[in-house]
Amino acid sequence: MEGVSREIRLVARPSGFPGEDLFEVAEAPIPEPADGQLLVRNSYFSVDPYMRPRMNDVRSYVAPFTLGETMTGGAVGRVVVSRHDSIKEGDWVLHGLGWREWALAQGSGVRKIDPSLAPVSTALGVLGMPGFTAYHGLHQIGKPQPGETVFVSGAAGAVGSAAGQMAKIAGCRVVGSGGSPEKVAWLEDLGFDAAFDYRERPVRQALAAAAPDGIDVYFDNVGGDHLEAAIGALHNHGRVVACGSISRYNDAEPSTGPRNMFMVVTKRLLLRGFIIGDHYEEFPDFLAAAAEWVRDGRLAYRETVIEGIESAPRAFLGLLRGENIGKMLVRVGPVD
Repeated sequence: MEGVSREIRLVARPSGFPGEDLFEVAEAPIPEPADGQLLVRNSYFSVDPYMRPRMNDVRSYVAPFTLGETMTGGAVGRVVVSRHDSIKEGDWVLHGLGWREWALAQGSGVRKIDPSLAPVSTALGVLGMPGFTAYHGLHQIGKPQPGETVFVSGAAGAVGSAAGQMAKIAGCRVVGSGGSPEKVAWLEDLGFDAAFDYRERPVRQALAAAAPDGIDVYFDNVGGDHLEAAIGALHNHGRVVACGSISRYNDAEPSTGPRNMFMVVTKRLLLRGFIIGDHYEEFPDFLAAAAEWVRDGRLAYRETVIEGIESAPRAFLGLLRGENIGKMLVRVGPVD
């Protein structure tokens, strides 16, 4: 197919909070698929917090981004040309080739999406990796019991909003933090029993007011002062679901950890981290449950959609600043 595909490449490493000058918009010929491959016209791609640590030249659970190459990550699009036996032209698929308008994908490396379940964008949000992250972390690590109190930080994001609602479905009292009055209002609309703006006063004080009797489970998306406050509020044998630490991702130097870590011992707390990519054998069970919850209204979602490939760096930096409500997406192509 003739034409060019625009894509976003990382051209320099950040020090502290990144800037748009670390990225460039580049053009590449639209590729022709070989046997077993697909040509996909992307509609949306995802920007996610985990991408910030990958910009550093430090080996972690996944390799860092390579300078000069296209930013990878979740994307959904429609198959334009198929050279794969089980995937047809016109099918909607999810892949990990990221920040580009057109993608050449191996047929074995994509997952077909059923657009009858919900809008295809949800495969990057509530019915995709973020929703699955909430589901696994809450139920396999947090193990909430009816009547317990669950605290979720960063609760107005894609993962946090899903985790809080799933805790409500499990019969818990749920407290959430967000970074603006608008986010707090949305959490209240979702049915959170209490919500607070962590920018208004110290988290420890706000959490004590929202959960005066303490908490049983903490779903941590933020780290820092949120983790310290949660450790102080947890009951004996409480559980910490260590999902993310976005408050620390842009630190130029390592920061001091929570000052009350001794309470992990004295309270006999469980503090466990996880990488959702280790657990995809559970994804079918998650999708069946979450799709039903979305249909019946128990699992609501919002999306912050930024238009145009050239806006992807701005969308990513906005995510790091907390400018999104719900899932942050970049739209780069047709959606029907």
